[in-house]
Amino acid sequence: MARRSGDCVRCCLVIFAVVSALAVCGPALYWKFNKGFSGSARRNSVCPPCVCDCPPPLSLLQIAPGLANLSISDCGGDDGDLKEETEKQFVDLLTEELKLQEAVAEEHTRHMNVTVAEARRVASQYQKEAEKCNAATETCETARERAELLLRKEKKITSMWEQRALQLGWEGE
Repeated sequence: MARRSGDCVRCCLVIFAVVSALAVCGPALYWKFNKGFSGSARRNSVCPPCVCDCPPPLSLLQIAPGLANLSISDCGGDDGDLKEETEKQFVDLLTEELKLQEAVAEEHTRHMNVTVAEARRVASQYQKEAEKCNAATETCETARERAELLLRKEKKITSMWEQRALQLGWEGE
């Protein structure tokens, strides 16, 4: 049974592989054969060879010569006011970034403190529940021990009465 199942799976895989190969290669083969059979007749009768006198495409340097030098390190180097303004903006950006990082850190700290307080509250609640459970367990254990002691006493009394009854002629059940 397992061998038949394996053969069936193998056969299905082979069929799937062949169908996949035809699906991938089929269109290309179709156009190749179609051009090969009818392309030679069309070439001679319908279309003369194309003469192309197109100008070469424009390069980026021809379109925008200023884009060739993309380095802007010397941009505004001579202008003192611009340099000072840029430095002020840089300092302002750094100050703003530091303030944002400080605000994020404070928010993170606040969130952490709230989480820790919540965890402590839940831990305290679980501790109280555990103490209640331990007290109840101790109470149950004490009651069980007392019940065992009473049961042993009752068994002794029952055994003593049974022996007296047997001595007086009781035959039992």
